[in-house]
Amino acid sequence: MLARLSSRLALVVVLVVGLGTGNAVRTLATPVPQTTALQDMTWMEVMSALQNGFTTVIVPTGGVEQNGPHMVLNKHDHIVGHAARAIAGKLGRTLVAPVVSFVPQGDYAPPTDNMQLPGTIGLREPVFEQLLDGIARSLKTAGFKTILFIGDHGPSQAVQARVAAALSLEWARDGILVAQVDRYYEDREQNRLLEAQGESTATIGFHAGLIDTSELMAVYPSGVMLDRLQGLPGSLRQMGASGDPSRASADRGAALLAIRIDAATNQIRAILAGR
Repeated sequence: MLARLSSRLALVVVLVVGLGTGNAVRTLATPVPQTTALQDMTWMEVMSALQNGFTTVIVPTGGVEQNGPHMVLNKHDHIVGHAARAIAGKLGRTLVAPVVSFVPQGDYAPPTDNMQLPGTIGLREPVFEQLLDGIARSLKTAGFKTILFIGDHGPSQAVQARVAAALSLEWARDGILVAQVDRYYEDREQNRLLEAQGESTATIGFHAGLIDTSELMAVYPSGVMLDRLQGLPGSLRQMGASGDPSRASADRGAALLAIRIDAATNQIRAILAGR
């Protein structure tokens, strides 16, 4: 029995040493996880995925903001989370980091943009920049070679592009690429589709309007309450939305999201091919 106990203690020592050095532990066999969601894995599953070529990771950014009287605050999180998982599935060997919920939303005092209505949680741009920088450095430390920022919120785009450019330059000799997938956020093709269906700039809107509402109905229908658009005490714009979201539907949302997902997937494939 003493011999068996000694053997077990020796094994524990090897594992502890391995955790400190990163060597012995890397020999442990763990199956590749059946999910692309990083937060749903153990660290050993992440290591196994990396060893099996899952070296690309998407960092989706959403937002907690007012979305008119008819949509939940985390609209962006639901939409970009769904899109990121779909893009990862199309690319293959790609994981998805947790959605970054806190993004720039305007000034605090006096409040501007979405900060003017209760529920919005915003960060100053330098803080958001530091947040992205820390996320990317963590993922690089883990062993990821390609880090992709995909944002569902307008004011996030320029900050993400700056961080991606700076880190790609810093890590060029290490063969690490950080990229901003800006094609995801372009809405020209979506507008064209809706205009072909008889919509106009006025009915489409730009915030919490026809596109946003339809997309959320497609991925998280319980987050949309169209009946609350009736009998408003003021104009829809005063309530934090635009366009005519009452014309939204889940079918439209699925078609609109497919445009975004395909555009982002094609851009990423071009980025990977041109490394």
